[in-house]
Parts: sequence; structure tokens; C-alpha cells
Amino acid sequence: MLVRILQVSDLHVGAHDDGRADVENAIGALVATEQPELVIATGDLTHRNRADQHRRAGELLRSLGPPVVAVPGNHDLPALPPRRVLAPFDAFVAVWGETEPVYRSASAVVCCLNSVRPWRYQRGAVSAAQLERVRATMATSPANALRVVALHHHLTSAPWRTGKRTIPARSRTLASLASSGAELVIAGHTHQSVVVERRELQHAPGGVVLATAPGAGRPRPGRHAEAAGVHVYDANETTLRVRTFAWVELELTLVADRAFPRAGRTGPAPTGHVGS
Repeated sequence: MLVRILQVSDLHVGAHDDGRADVENAIGALVATEQPELVIATGDLTHRNRADQHRRAGELLRSLGPPVVAVPGNHDLPALPPRRVLAPFDAFVAVWGETEPVYRSASAVVCCLNSVRPWRYQRGAVSAAQLERVRATMATSPANALRVVALHHHLTSAPWRTGKRTIPARSRTLASLASSGAELVIAGHTHQSVVVERRELQHAPGGVVLATAPGAGRPRPGRHAEAAGVHVYDANETTLRVRTFAWVELELTLVADRAFPRAGRTGPAPTGHVGS
């Protein structure tokens, strides 16, 4: 194995906290077992952008052990003007230092994008300047490193009904990310796990894998029968593997295991298993 990364998303610290400790302890146990190189947190770490919620989210994620990179979600914004417009990310930055970190190692390069826009609360956006930043970052990646882009808002539709639309100009954004060399684009926001591969992109014949993680916080009772969960990504020289762990019967259970050939690499045909 070249690299292992764990993704958590949509913790919503401060909402539905009854029983949260069980899920958080299970995530900690999974990290101890899987020993990822990096943890990526893709937004909505808090429910109402309060300082104590940001502090608790930061303490939880950093207690897991591996390095953590985080991007804000729409719930990490102030609820109302003027702070929502004049100081939208101050509380987030107070804990994390920045909204678009880059992680580099010999085995992985992760370029984080802040897709949150104060005036576009649910849908978000990605600018041309951000896409150019991805291109520049990926251009300096080590030869075999896994190339990852992380943001909060999703680029692929949820598997069942949701009012949350993908970001504007999705096709153009996806084509730019893929042509920049990104192999894996991860997001959250919908609280619904979905993993798909796109290989029919004109300027990126190697394709790209899109993964939206389930929410890691306690879901609202009865909300689309959603289960809390996380994603674990493994890459070797030829294959990218995506595993979905869901909170089932009071434990994080492997419910899906998919593998894809890495973009621009050769290797065995993709395999997949979906658990019950």
C-alpha cells in the first residue's frame, strides 16, 4: 500500500449530541485500527458556528492522532449578517489557521478548496482562481503520489432525494479538476455516501473518482434513514480503493468496498463488493 486516508464530514458538533460519544469513539477506534497517514475533514464541523463547537470539533479530530486538514462547510458560517459577510470564516480559522490547506508527502498531495460562499449558503461554488490553484498544486506532485482535491460541496448527485444541488458549473469544474491531474475528488454536504468514476472526460482520459462521504455526526431521527459513517481511501501504484463504514447496530461496519484503476496507471480491472 502506498497511502491510506480517512475522510470525515458533517460532524455538526452541537446538534443531536445525545449518543455522539459512541460514534466519535468508534471513529477513534477505526483510526487506531486502520492507521491512516492523514485525516481529511470536509466541512460542517459545527452546527451553528459557535466558538465552543469549533473548539470541540478541533479537539476531537486532533485527538485521533494523524495529521488533519479541514475545510469549512456552510454550517461553519455565521448564521446572520453582518458577521456572515464581513467575517465569515473567523471562527473556523481561529481553530484551523486557514480554509484551504495543502498537504504534501511522498505518497499523497491533497489540495483543499473552500467552496462555501456566504451568499450561496446551500450550493457553494468554486472559482477559476481556485481551479488554477489546483492545477499548480498538482503540477508539482511527486510522480506516484495520490492526487486528491477536497471540498465541502458535492460534484455528484446523492443516491436518493435531497434538495441539495451540486455546485454551479459542475461539468466545467469537474473537467478542470480532472485535467489538472486530480485522481480523487472528495466532498460531503449531503450526508449520503456515493462513489462514482468518470472516464469519459475529453481532456482527462484517465478519469477521476468522485466520493461523497456520509455524515459523521448523529443524523436527525428518521432523516432518509441516513446512517453516520466515514470513508477510507487506500492507494497503491495501480489501484484506488474506497471503503465505506456506516454506523450499524452501534458500531462502524464495512458496508461497501470498491476499487478503481488509478488514472494514468495500468493494472487489473476494477473490482467491487457492496455489503448488505
